[in-house]
Amino acid sequence: MKETINKAPEVLPLPPVLGRHWLIELQECEVATLREVETVGKIMEGAVAASGATQVESRFHQFNPYGVSGVIIIMESHFTIHTWPEYAYAAVDIFTCGDLIDTEKAVQFLQEAFGTHKVSTQLVKRGVR
Repeated sequence: MKETINKAPEVLPLPPVLGRHWLIELQECEVATLREVETVGKIMEGAVAASGATQVESRFHQFNPYGVSGVIIIMESHFTIHTWPEYAYAAVDIFTCGDLIDTEKAVQFLQEAFGTHKVSTQLVKRGVR
């Protein structure tokens, strides 16, 4: 039987931008929406759907006494959230490779679902040449 030797892949030059990492701050949210793992999970899955991303897998954790952290793996990369109900605050990250999803629609969905009008976003371009 022949042995297969795995060679290291050829290293390619970076494209102009490899990925886009959106940092989203949601302040003055409806506290009840930030407390329960099921609610936060459904809202995040709704944001993924609104963006047009392809969901692969999700995992959420309920903290005691309150707060939720979670991740949704998408074909295009991932969505994550951390909630602090005691501050009516949530931090959401959306990391995408390529330009196939509509991040603005995801942010709008999150804003409406968490009941806030105080949202800020920051874009960090990753893998920049």
